[in-house]
Amino acid sequence: MKIVGVIPARYSSSRFEGKPLADICGKPMLWWVYNQAKKVKSLDEVYVATDDERIKSMCLEHKMNVIMTSKTHQTGTDRVAEVARNIKADLYLNIQGDEPLIEPLTISKAIEPFLNNSTLQVTNLMTKIENPVDAINTTIPKVVTNSDNIGIYLSRSIIPFPKGNLDYCYFKQVCVYGYKPEALELFSNSNRGKLEEIEDIELLRFIENGIAVKFIDVDSDTIAVDTPKDLERVRKILLNSKDNSY
Repeated sequence: MKIVGVIPARYSSSRFEGKPLADICGKPMLWWVYNQAKKVKSLDEVYVATDDERIKSMCLEHKMNVIMTSKTHQTGTDRVAEVARNIKADLYLNIQGDEPLIEPLTISKAIEPFLNNSTLQVTNLMTKIENPVDAINTTIPKVVTNSDNIGIYLSRSIIPFPKGNLDYCYFKQVCVYGYKPEALELFSNSNRGKLEEIEDIELLRFIENGIAVKFIDVDSDTIAVDTPKDLERVRKILLNSKDNSY
């Protein structure tokens, strides 16, 4: 099975312009993510997919594989779908470029369910919310699954609401996705549904189209960098790590 890792990266962002090139301990944020992905032994190739020449130049400078994609893509999954049309593989991993603390073992967890289920088309990671602030943070999608860990819904709100029972653990999305080629084709040929439009969470497109999304519970302390404040948190963690081994 050929597996390709893709890190979508765009320069423009309403919350954090130029985020992929933000400096973290002397290296661009995207460099940290790429090098963590390169440590995943089951990935045959890793690419940065971008539409920006500044990001491309940085990748070439740091000897990172990069592929230019269209400027019209609305989501990272659209960008991965374009890569899939040009680089053939059996499975694609979408690794978000704004989680520089992501661990190689965590990334590999998105692959494992495909090895035992040939009908599976999409996976995503989730982790238990330990910090109450994350539960109310609207930049962090919360995940609800059934008893088989198949996704029922994702929301930026706190769901489910604990009216009848307080004995519940909340989970947040960890942005590593696994896709079969046919799932990417469906995504790129489908319009945004009502739920995806409302929540602005691209994974809802699969759920709205009846595609099962298998969630994998991981023990991950990763931080998605959505704001400059998040970036400072990551910098402090890396500066305080004894060996800077991320």
